[in-house]
Amino acid sequence: MTHESINDPDAAVAALRRLYEAETSRLRDSFAAFARGERLDAPVTGFYPRLAVKVETALPHPPAQSFGFCDAAGRFETTITRPDLFESYLLVQLRELAANHACGFEVGLSDMKLPIHFAYPDGLNLEGAISVDQLADFSRLFDAPDLATMDDQHVNGEIDYIGATTRPLSLFSAPRVDYSLHRLSHYTGTGAEHFQNFVLFTNYQFYVDGFRRMAEERVADPDSGYDAFVEPRPAHHPPQMPAFHLKRPDHDGITLINIGVGPSNAKTMTDHVAVLRPSAWVMLGHCAGLRRTQRLGDYVLAHGYVRDDHVLDADLPVWVPIPALAEVQQSLEGAVSEVAGVAADELKQVMRTGTVASIDNRNWELRDQSEPIRRFSQSRAIGLDMESATIAANGFRFRVPYGTLLVVSDRPMHGELKLPGMASEFYRRQVDRHLAIGVRAMELLRAMPTVRLHSRKLRSFNEVPFQ
Repeated sequence: MTHESINDPDAAVAALRRLYEAETSRLRDSFAAFARGERLDAPVTGFYPRLAVKVETALPHPPAQSFGFCDAAGRFETTITRPDLFESYLLVQLRELAANHACGFEVGLSDMKLPIHFAYPDGLNLEGAISVDQLADFSRLFDAPDLATMDDQHVNGEIDYIGATTRPLSLFSAPRVDYSLHRLSHYTGTGAEHFQNFVLFTNYQFYVDGFRRMAEERVADPDSGYDAFVEPRPAHHPPQMPAFHLKRPDHDGITLINIGVGPSNAKTMTDHVAVLRPSAWVMLGHCAGLRRTQRLGDYVLAHGYVRDDHVLDADLPVWVPIPALAEVQQSLEGAVSEVAGVAADELKQVMRTGTVASIDNRNWELRDQSEPIRRFSQSRAIGLDMESATIAANGFRFRVPYGTLLVVSDRPMHGELKLPGMASEFYRRQVDRHLAIGVRAMELLRAMPTVRLHSRKLRSFNEVPFQ
């Protein structure tokens, strides 16, 4: 495949858009002709654009930031999809590379096939487009998605790049990104173009209700900086994990996703949101308080995690520590102080910082409690839930800044089970504030310089240059 050498980042991104639009348009036109019954004499193959950079020498003193530079000399390349959607992201990455290395870029078509399904941003409905008799010819004429091209080897650090002639420029291949974009639309009921750079995950519907009310107020306020609120599109079947987007023109708004209950949902959603390269994500949910001194409604700020969820064991070994990120911790703590009206030196009255354990068995209380209680005690855990450790671990794995702020909803080891009528007024008041605290924390994170927010703690050996 031929390529074009381009020195200007803006021109490189524009060239990627032209190539992508030409390839996807050709695929869509060919499929439309096929669906009309026209004969195609040969298979129709499209290819993803390729972006590459060649660095002659590594920086003797890498910058303090965590991305935008190559840690070794050599050639770095990646395949690109949806440059329209990722234009701002690509421009930031390429401008940083150009500034740090005074390098140019190579843009051309790769040899990675672009499946016909991914040529349609909103998906391809074969059932409504072609007849049963055409299915056999469809499989012969058009390429289908190939799982072999969309694994997470780069993310998981399973490839040793030392001595390699070519290294990856980004964490994800284009088919991996496309797959997740389509999954996001399916699971959340909203298109990827609506997702914002700051993401809140929750597991209760009343957070959605509160977010909707808050969003309507913010959009109505011309001084808020928010200009739109997008909900899941109407459908016969509601989406499994609906997303709600309080939008800003620069995409630095806030997305709230109700992931429901359990580590499987938490992993599924963060696996796919990660390809959008959000600036931060935070879990807002409920937990069991494990200490006698905690009250219903107390906040729990996680600074460590016990991973008893098991869904990420094959991707990220359980012996890998998941560190607290100072920038996120400080923003959450500051938001609690501000919204709850509690002075910084009095935060311990309403919030406790410590280890959160996440488990995959919701009914752990029905087993012999001596074994889990011993483990929780040994780990110094103060809260127990089913999602927080998964979300934090996947944030660590995908290099996305993460955090957790929970509210104590029950104390099962101290006679306060999660049953109707057992919540106190203090608990209800704290829950009402919880969402406001999460939103405020995201706004504090947004105010931080990008170089500070994207922590170097999340970067590995032989890291890719892109954030």
